[in-house]
Amino acid sequence: MPTYVAFLRAINLGAKRVFPKGDIKRVVEDAGFTDVETHINTGNVRLSTPMRSRAKIEAALEKAFAADRGFEVPTMVFTTVELAAIAREARELSEARPGLARHYVYLMKDEIPDETLVRIASLASDAGEIVVRGRAAHALLGPGYQTGSVDPLNAAKLLGVATNRNLNVITAIAEKWC
Repeated sequence: MPTYVAFLRAINLGAKRVFPKGDIKRVVEDAGFTDVETHINTGNVRLSTPMRSRAKIEAALEKAFAADRGFEVPTMVFTTVELAAIAREARELSEARPGLARHYVYLMKDEIPDETLVRIASLASDAGEIVVRGRAAHALLGPGYQTGSVDPLNAAKLLGVATNRNLNVITAIAEKWC
């Protein structure tokens, strides 16, 4: 049975969007998925299902999450092969830029249109750059970026529905589940 990794967006931010990992596991299992495991409390879930359509898996999870929580939880699903490739690319990008201050990986629901890729590339500055590979966008932030800034390159709005994790989390999840 195929195994997938789901990344939940905008949970456990403040008092109103609380979704503890134990509850996530219960909801995913109640929705009919098996082999469910979570990683830290930021919305990272491994699951197995005979479903082959990423869109159907995302829709089933989002429906179950909304029913349980009472708020929308955008969910991005990747195969373990896709996630392993994202982690490998992330390591390669970081190693090629030894002076990085931060590396965030945005995991997107959909690929970005070519015209938007051009706009994203034009945002590169001393603060850093965004490198897009399929449904992953790597925010490679140099020493010139402002610590504490949520979107120092002003590119997140161009990525569509997405969530981000830092390089350490992506690497740990890939090592654990791929």
